[in-house]
Amino acid sequence: MLDTSQFPIMNKWSPQFPERIQLYSFPTPNGVKASIMLEETGLPYEAHRVTLADADVKSPEFLSLNPNNKIPAIIDPNGPDNAPLALFESGAILLYLAEKSGKLLGQSKADKHRVTQWVMFQMGGIGPMFGQLGYFHKFAGSEIEDPRPRERYASEAKRLLSVLNTQLDGQDWIAGDYSIADIAIAPWLRGLDYYGVKDVIGWDSYSNVTGYLDRFLDRPAVQKGLNTPSRD
Repeated sequence: MLDTSQFPIMNKWSPQFPERIQLYSFPTPNGVKASIMLEETGLPYEAHRVTLADADVKSPEFLSLNPNNKIPAIIDPNGPDNAPLALFESGAILLYLAEKSGKLLGQSKADKHRVTQWVMFQMGGIGPMFGQLGYFHKFAGSEIEDPRPRERYASEAKRLLSVLNTQLDGQDWIAGDYSIADIAIAPWLRGLDYYGVKDVIGWDSYSNVTGYLDRFLDRPAVQKGLNTPSRD
């Protein structure tokens, strides 16, 4: 049983089921990775809505769990060595939950490394580049008159989509079987619609990618995870 006194975050977001994995998140492209993974694996969990407002992510309670003030984060009361484990960074959470459940990390050691490389591809490329693309097209960056930032990130997004389109030629999922690589990548593809940049990047020209995202969104666990915790 989780000793809640060890974790100040529980003073702000009190668990009803402390024996379950505690998820602190919000439905952003990074946030839904954790909830989708938990739904796909069937691991028992309890979701807490942590908004992106400073009152939440910069609160002392949340910073005690993630000093980088970003969602998602988890606490597993039944972590390695029979001790609770607190963890942040969405990629690290995906890898941990895959190893804990024995699911979605491939069948062999070689598979694991191939899956991991595509998770890193998302963490180091797709996430940062697509995020900047959204910032300069939809958010405060759109007010900047200089067109070069928008052009740079649109160009990089197209390059990354071309990499994915080539990788998906002749296969349904990014690393062979469905895996955490897909859970890492596909929510960011979905985010392009929210950013309003599909025309800018020529979305419809990446036919392998568009079909891939449709397959991903058809999964029941994905549909539930995309709305856990709810935005409202």
